[in-house]
Amino acid sequence: MGTHLILVGLLSICSLSFGQDCNQQLLENVDFPGNDVTSLFSPDVEHCQQLCTQYASCDFFTFFRADWNKDDRNFLCLIKAATNGQPTAQAPLQGVTSGFSLKPCSQDLEPCLSRVYQNVDFFGADYRALFTADSEECQRACTQDPACQFFTFINEAFRIADIRNKCHLKFSWPVPRTPSVVKKTGATSGFSQITEISESVCQGKLFPNTDIPGNDVENIPAASPEHCQALCSAHSVCTYFSFNSNDFKCYMKNNNNNIVTKAKDGVTSGLPARFCQLNNTWVKVVYENVAFPTSVIRSEPMDDADTCQRTCTQDPYCQFYSYTNDNFDDPKFPRRHCFLKRTITMPAPPKVAKLANVVSGFQLRNCNSKTTE
Repeated sequence: MGTHLILVGLLSICSLSFGQDCNQQLLENVDFPGNDVTSLFSPDVEHCQQLCTQYASCDFFTFFRADWNKDDRNFLCLIKAATNGQPTAQAPLQGVTSGFSLKPCSQDLEPCLSRVYQNVDFFGADYRALFTADSEECQRACTQDPACQFFTFINEAFRIADIRNKCHLKFSWPVPRTPSVVKKTGATSGFSQITEISESVCQGKLFPNTDIPGNDVENIPAASPEHCQALCSAHSVCTYFSFNSNDFKCYMKNNNNNIVTKAKDGVTSGLPARFCQLNNTWVKVVYENVAFPTSVIRSEPMDDADTCQRTCTQDPYCQFYSYTNDNFDDPKFPRRHCFLKRTITMPAPPKVAKLANVVSGFQLRNCNSKTTE
């Protein structure tokens, strides 16, 4: 069953359809100047387009291909947005390809990424390395390891002899994360309640009013100790965690040798689940006076938070939501509105760069599941 069943309800995403026109056209050697929201790395334009599709506010993008030669922006995917969803300008530019989000299309949001990339390095995000006979075996190792999302293999012609045939398995978050969690009067927040029943559900282990100091590898926002436990269970190297209810921070820790606890009010610590589906009843919890402020894909007026939650659950693109009631006190957001939200869950290398005699690629679990359905 594995780690990634932890938030399977939030990952049961297959297609979406909005009112805007579906435009799948890719414009080679055309730039969409301006309107930048952020930049991410992609090995090709198709992956960049998928990132744009999963990025909450992205309407269109420009991708700097491997043959771009004016500076070092190769493999950069510029995420762009506009109020009308359209580029404000187009310009010819050699070495780039531009296109549009596939949000309005019927689109698979867990894409099969079967292509491998010669002389391309997916730099960083390593959590395990092993020696394999070839890149195909490295990709099989990545596919069979639930924590692995992508890999880089060093082939037999690499300049450093003693690391040839080395396979680097790499991690990126396969589950939705709330980029921010804050206390906010008049807000109600929660998660999509699409769930899947597993034959091997386990309860997990929590230690209330207990901290496990040190050994932090990452801290990210979480809504509750149970949410933090689910995130730790999905992380490749998290051996235990501590959740601070005062600031909604989930501290993931790595220490396989010992665990030292300390009494501390407002902190809950615990252990991840590795070989079963963690009980997902926490997904059904409604958080009063708590807001998930970012990652809005769309909003609409609504009478109550229950309707907002049902709307999120029924929308295959929504992972979590926030609702503003009559007591909401932030003038930037209207009251009695439902804000549907999502984050990127597809494999996304933190950096992509040219490097001779290496091969990079992605896990094939999504491809395998599609061929056996």
